[in-house]
Amino acid sequence: MTTPGFAMHRPGSPAATATAEPETPVLDPQAKVDIQADEAAARVREVLAAVDSELVGLAGVKRRIREIAALLMVDRARARFGLSASRPSLHMSFAGGPGTGKTTVALRMAEILHALGYLRAPRVHPVTRDDLVGQFIGHTAPKTKEALARAAGGVLFIDEAYYLYRPDNERDYGQEAIEILLQEMESARASLVVIFAGYEDRMETFFSSNPGLSSRVAHHIQFEDYATDELAEIAELMLTRDDYCFTEAGRAAFLEYLERRRTMPRFANARSVRNALERARLRQANRLVALPGQVGRDDLMLITEEDIRRSRIFAATPEGA
Repeated sequence: MTTPGFAMHRPGSPAATATAEPETPVLDPQAKVDIQADEAAARVREVLAAVDSELVGLAGVKRRIREIAALLMVDRARARFGLSASRPSLHMSFAGGPGTGKTTVALRMAEILHALGYLRAPRVHPVTRDDLVGQFIGHTAPKTKEALARAAGGVLFIDEAYYLYRPDNERDYGQEAIEILLQEMESARASLVVIFAGYEDRMETFFSSNPGLSSRVAHHIQFEDYATDELAEIAELMLTRDDYCFTEAGRAAFLEYLERRRTMPRFANARSVRNALERARLRQANRLVALPGQVGRDDLMLITEEDIRRSRIFAATPEGA
C-alpha cells in the first residue's frame, strides 16, 4: 500500500462536510453568475490553498488539480443556465514513484469532488490487488464487489494497479477484477471515482494492455520525483512540525545525505526523508542519554551533524539509511 507522500496537515485544514446542493437553473439567458461566489467554490479554494501549502513542489500536479476543479465549477455554472452537457469522466491515473504524494492528492481530490456535488462523501478507500483478486474460482467477484461497495459515493484508490494484470499466468483472476471494475466505472460513474496509481512505466504497460480501461480514464497525472532542494524543504517542515531543527552543520550533512541516498536503491522520496529523520532522532536520543549531567531545551531539539553522519549511508553501505 502506498504510504501518503509528504503533506503538512495544518490545524483546521479544510475538509468538505456536506455535498453541494444542486442549483436552480437561471432561466434568463442575459443573467450573469459569479462562478467563485457560492459556498462550494469557497470550499474548493480552501482545499486548493491547502494543497499549495501542504505539498512541496509538484507544480504539474497542482496545475492539473486546478484545471479539473475549474472544469467542474464551470459545469455547475452552465447547469444554472440550463445548458446541458454529459457528466465529465472523473476516473484518474496517478503515475509516479513512491513518496511523491499520490495518496495525499487523492484525499484532496475527494474533498473537491465532494464540495462540488460529484461525490456523496470526501473519502478514499485504498486497495491493492490482494483486496480485489481471489486465489480460487469464485473468490474474485465477491472481493471486488465488496471493495466497490466500501468505496461507493467516494474514491476507490487502487495502488500498484498494474499487479491486477498478469498475462503470463493463465490461471490468474486479475482480469476478472478488471472486467468488474470496467462495468462499475461506467454504470456507477455518477457516484464513484476510481483512481489507479503506480510507477509510471508499469502504468503505461498496464493501460496499453487494457484499452477498455484506458478509454475510461480521462485524467492521467504524472508525479515527478522530488529534487534535492525540495527534499531538504520537506525535511525542514517535518522537523518543524515535531519541534526539532538542524544545526547549521547538521543541515549541510543532511543535504549531503540526500545526494547520496537518491542514487541508491529503494529510494522513496518524502517517505525516505521521513525514515531518515526518524533514524536521526534515534541517534540523537542515544547521544543525549549518554551525556553526563543535564540537558536543555535546545539540546532536545537540535539534530546535529553527528546525528546525520552516523548513518550507514556515509559508510557507502547501500542497505543503510
